[in-house]
Amino acid sequence: MAAKKSRRKSAVHLNAHADLLSVPKETVEDRILYEIRKFIAAATFFNSQAAEKVGLSLTDTQMIHMLQLYGPSTPTRLAAGTGLSSGGVTVALDRLEKGGYIRREPNPADRRSLLIRLIPSRLLKLRETYEAIEAETRRSLSTLPARDLDAVIRFFEALSSIRRSNP
Repeated sequence: MAAKKSRRKSAVHLNAHADLLSVPKETVEDRILYEIRKFIAAATFFNSQAAEKVGLSLTDTQMIHMLQLYGPSTPTRLAAGTGLSSGGVTVALDRLEKGGYIRREPNPADRRSLLIRLIPSRLLKLRETYEAIEAETRRSLSTLPARDLDAVIRFFEALSSIRRSNP
């Protein structure tokens, strides 16, 4: 009797979590979320492999991307943009500085802080890794009409806004 009750409880428990085993694709929104998750997973693995090729960690390459996207930044701004703690940012910056990817400079706007700058010549190896995928992405985007491209831009801007408001 106890075994039957235990099996029934296990079956209910499994059914309660069955929705965690698959991703719904019934609605357009479901399909978009599904494709976003596939893209993020593939991009994460691609970036991890790219980092490994040049002897960096995934965090290090993402920090480099943040500096490429936003320009010279303070450690505080990098922490806000990455979601890393100030200690995590410091550790990543220490590794990047040791590897010759960045330099810390006095911040002319605030003498108590630093600006983190990329060293362009050190980024050549990374650029080679990303050139092919960026070229293929540009080719794919060139097939879309301007109104679709505008929608894609608005969509990614909205996603970025969600990320900034929900760290």
